Amino acid sequence: MLVFAHLSDTHLDLGDRSAERAARVMDHLNGLPLDAVLVTGDIADHGEPAEYEQARKLLASPHPVLLCPGNHDVRGPFREVLLDEPPHGNPVNRAHRIAGATFVMCDSTVPGKDHGFLDDDTIGWLDRQLADDPGGPAFVCFHHPPVPQGIPYVDGIRQFGEERLAEVIERHPRVVAVLCGHNHTAAATTFAGRPLLVAPGVVSTLVFPWQGGDVADHGAPPGAALHVLHDDGRLTTHYRTF
Repeated sequence: MLVFAHLSDTHLDLGDRSAERAARVMDHLNGLPLDAVLVTGDIADHGEPAEYEQARKLLASPHPVLLCPGNHDVRGPFREVLLDEPPHGNPVNRAHRIAGATFVMCDSTVPGKDHGFLDDDTIGWLDRQLADDPGGPAFVCFHHPPVPQGIPYVDGIRQFGEERLAEVIERHPRVVAVLCGHNHTAAATTFAGRPLLVAPGVVSTLVFPWQGGDVADHGAPPGAALHVLHDDGRLTTHYRTF
C-alpha cells in the first residue's frame, strides 16, 4: 500500500497568516506515516526568492517532498532556492520513483500568464518518462486542471491544449490518476479515462458562483488530500481540513 499527501496553493508571501496555515498542514502531515508529500504549485505568492526561502523551511519534512510550480511561481528563484539548481527559465519538470511508483511532476506554467499549457518539450518528456520507467503505477502531476470544473473564474485560466496530454495518458495504462491544484477547492472528475483529483487550497478556499460573496473564503480551514493506493491497484482519496 502506498500512502501520500497532496496539498497545493500555499501562496506564501512572508506574512504570518499564510505561513501559519502552511505550518498547520505540514505539522499534521509530518506526524503521519506517509511515503511522500506532493505540493502542486503556487507555493509562493509573488515568486520572490525570500518567499521560497520561507517555503523551504515550512515545507521541510521527514517525508520526500515533491514540487511543481504554479502560475504564481517564477521558475528561476523556484529552481534556485527550492531545488538548489541554476536559476534558468526552462520548465521545471521532475520525475521521482518512490515505493515502486512514479510521480511525474510537470510544469504547466506559462511565464507571465495565469493559464496553463504543457509545451512540446514537456509533453515529449512526460511520454518518455512513462514509457522508459521500469514500470509500476504512475501519477501525472501539475498545477492547472486540464478540463473545465464548472467554476468560471478558474475555468478561464485552466490548462489548455489538453488533447495532447490526453493522447499521452491514453498510451500508458499504468497512469493511475492525474493530480493538480489551482482551484483552491477539493474536486474529483475524470480526464483521459483516469481520475482527475484536485487538492484543496491551503491559503484559501474558492467560493462557487452560486454561493455569492467574494471569490475566495479566507476563513475556511486549510486542507489537503490523502491518497491511498491499495495493493489491488485501487486508489482511495480522503480530504482533510486542519
